[in-house]
Amino acid sequence: MSTISKVFVLAGLVNIVGTLVFSTGFTNDYLTELYPAVFSWLGLIAIMLWGAAYIAVAKSHRQVPALVGVFVAEKLVYFGTWVLWLGGAHPSLGEIFGKSMLTGAFYASYGLIDLAFGLFFAWTLLGGKTFDA
Repeated sequence: MSTISKVFVLAGLVNIVGTLVFSTGFTNDYLTELYPAVFSWLGLIAIMLWGAAYIAVAKSHRQVPALVGVFVAEKLVYFGTWVLWLGGAHPSLGEIFGKSMLTGAFYASYGLIDLAFGLFFAWTLLGGKTFDA
């Protein structure tokens, strides 16, 4: 498996495992309370399904460039929601960390992680070469 394919799998695992960890198995009501439009139970399931899609095309991403383009758009949407959320009316990150370190860590990082994977997907879409020799 190429390094690029492994990063697709990593992106998928970040979505699936990350969702389960940060939502503490869908029991972290505070995570949902802070941004229910994006992180309701249905939103969390959708995030995990996106992760499954990344894994499903890990070895065939070059054959489905339009789908990789959708991945780019999806990651940029989540990055954009994070930027908007940071500027919105809600408890500060410091307050969130004070109430829940896990939820604070999630809200402090999810947008940057989505941006990083979005840029990776864009790079592969534009013909990124494998890191392997």
